Amino acid sequence: MASTRAARAPGRKGALRTFWPQYLAISPFFVIFAVFMLGPVLFSLYLAFQKWDGLGPMHYVGLQNFRFLAKDSLFWQSLENTFAIWFLSTVPMLCLALVVAAMLNSAVRFAAFYRIAYFVPNVTSLVAIAIFFGSVFSNRVGLINVVLGWLHIPAVTWMSGGFTIKLVISCLITWQWTGYNAIIYLAGMQAIPTELYEAARIDGAGPIQCMRRITLPQLRPIILFTVIMSAIGGMQTFTEPQVLFGSVDATNPDTGGPGHAGLTTVLYLYREAFDFDQFGYGAAIAWALFLVILLFTAINWRVLARSERRSR
Repeated sequence: MASTRAARAPGRKGALRTFWPQYLAISPFFVIFAVFMLGPVLFSLYLAFQKWDGLGPMHYVGLQNFRFLAKDSLFWQSLENTFAIWFLSTVPMLCLALVVAAMLNSAVRFAAFYRIAYFVPNVTSLVAIAIFFGSVFSNRVGLINVVLGWLHIPAVTWMSGGFTIKLVISCLITWQWTGYNAIIYLAGMQAIPTELYEAARIDGAGPIQCMRRITLPQLRPIILFTVIMSAIGGMQTFTEPQVLFGSVDATNPDTGGPGHAGLTTVLYLYREAFDFDQFGYGAAIAWALFLVILLFTAINWRVLARSERRSR
């Protein structure tokens, strides 16, 4: 019996000959992945140990880039800015997304229209959004300062203050991604059995109690997913500050504003690599950021998973 099965089971070469059309059909993905994703990643790891200006020969410097990175105050400031922007954007964004998803879930008329309307900011060009927000929060002729002037309130230098710069970037991120997360939460809410809500209403539970006792516990895995994805995306914030400050100062858009208050880590990476031609140091920043994202994601996973186990 065993010998018969072994004879029937094709070897690796036999499987390759038998299923070569299927392997050929899926091969473009792996070729593109290897050339445009895996190859650059491995090259950046090699480049992190080199000193290279992008044109001349490379010079091996070992861990010198990482030693300089550990002492680079501007890198640590960019990392601090990135964490601050992530916190200021993620917490209100996910809370608003839950509220919007609850309203969409209870909408009776025009539900499809509202879903599309909330999702539109996510598919709108980020460059266009950043230019629009730069005009709205402009120090001199911004729409918000004009409204404040009508109310006889002093104008706020949104694009010059250390905290207000982070607040503007956070508002942009929140506006763009709230609808996306709301659609994810809505899908999770619609998968919750309606019998749970009916039984709770019979017992006298109101909407807030249903949200606390039924909806949020059922959505914990989805909330964990959105928090982790928001952490990964927030740590890679680049286009928002780059375009925002490019609209304010087109000659020097990669500084992150006055005092480098809006300088995120990826923007700092771009500045060192493409403005100052320090590609080896830029690669070292990229790998340091990768380790930070990996650690931050693991912490988020452990904290939320532990809270879920306690609730059980």
